[in-house]
Amino acid sequence: MPSFDVVSEVDMQEVRNAVDQVDREIGNRYDFKGTGSTIELGDGEIKLATSSDERLKALRTVLEEKFVRRKVSLKSLDFGKVEEASGSTVRQVAAIQAGISSDKARELNKFIKALALKGVQSQTQGDQLRVTGKKRDDLQAVIAALKAEDFGVPLQFNNFRD
Repeated sequence: MPSFDVVSEVDMQEVRNAVDQVDREIGNRYDFKGTGSTIELGDGEIKLATSSDERLKALRTVLEEKFVRRKVSLKSLDFGKVEEASGSTVRQVAAIQAGISSDKARELNKFIKALALKGVQSQTQGDQLRVTGKKRDDLQAVIAALKAEDFGVPLQFNNFRD
């Protein structure tokens, strides 16, 4: 029976490379000189810190540009609120979302069932979704429909089997 998996993965090596590039760029750019701007990659999150809200917006823009250039989806970043820090500085944490949460999996299942394709079923398996069907064309229609819809998380399609 044909099947495929719907997953939401982030290439952490590309994320690390993007953060390193941003770190190098804020060390070289004139508008970041003397602002104490820093960017750190932690365990599943990126910490941004700088002297003002405007510099934070610029730092975030540089980060987003590097993510796009490295083909890492911006949907994988979940920016928290801007916090005031000591010494009149500001900081922000961007969580890296990987995997499909149970709420998103439920939403995806509901969406696939609403397509009403005959013989197509989906089930949650951990942080991924397995979609099975009788016809390969129906599964390709599901993939096309999922790509057309925005669920707020980056989706990839793996293990397409006949």
